[in-house]
Amino acid sequence: MTHTVSTGGTARAGRALTPKAPGMHIDLEHAKAARPVSRSGPAITCDDVKVFYKDFLAVRDVNMQFNRNEVSALIGPSGCGKSTVLRCLNRMNDLVPGARVEGMIRFEGTNIYGEGVDSAEVRRRIGMVFQKPNPFPKSIYDNVAYGPRVTKMQVDNMDDLVEESLRKAAIWDEVKSNLKGSALSLSGGQQQRLCIARAIATKPEVILMDEPCSALDPIATLKIEDLMDDLAKEFTIIIVTHNMQQAARVSQRTAFFTAEADEHGDRTGRLVEFDETAKIFSNPSDERTEAYISGRFG
Repeated sequence: MTHTVSTGGTARAGRALTPKAPGMHIDLEHAKAARPVSRSGPAITCDDVKVFYKDFLAVRDVNMQFNRNEVSALIGPSGCGKSTVLRCLNRMNDLVPGARVEGMIRFEGTNIYGEGVDSAEVRRRIGMVFQKPNPFPKSIYDNVAYGPRVTKMQVDNMDDLVEESLRKAAIWDEVKSNLKGSALSLSGGQQQRLCIARAIATKPEVILMDEPCSALDPIATLKIEDLMDDLAKEFTIIIVTHNMQQAARVSQRTAFFTAEADEHGDRTGRLVEFDETAKIFSNPSDERTEAYISGRFG
């Protein structure tokens, strides 16, 4: 099911997008967006979601469906609420004083903000990788084993779980001879893949990534992007990125958010459009999406 959302701008149809800013060409020919989108049904569904920080409305009108075993990208200018929405998907915003969510976010059919829902279990099943690599000041082994130990997850053989997680994160061959060495001794790209291994170790079904490549060099970024493609065979992946070329390369669906100012100058983020990535970058339905993709604002 494809969601195309228009929220007050001028809708467009039938006119292909021609990028108008130097260096903004998005090559979809070899992008992963050209691959078939998932038809396996939703992992997470957002219905009329609004996010507040105390009385401030940060994001509104979020209606989205993230399908299983797909990579979905959230793009838009700074301050449009991309990361705020991402953190709501596993209740990370619970940790922010004054934050509250209205509407409904369902994971495998269950309202994750419903009464009696264990937020720690939500975060175990919907893992997160942050913008900057944040390994613990522990050994490589203990970083990966940390989540299963803290959550008291039943593990037959921790050594096997650590190896499996590091292999899935495409870093096993680089660290297998130094598992007791400090995680802080790794390069930035290696640290980020270690953090992905740490997220995988608790056996999540969804992995959220908040600009996971923004602090990495191009070679490390390419490794993370290739890794996302492999991980999507087993996990649902939702990524926030400011890099439109990256969104085109790694995702099957893309959501564009923008921010609108009220009469007091307060800016509220909102979802403009959510569709298959190839369509978003070649023939978006909303003129605001075209303006952002073509580089006319943002």
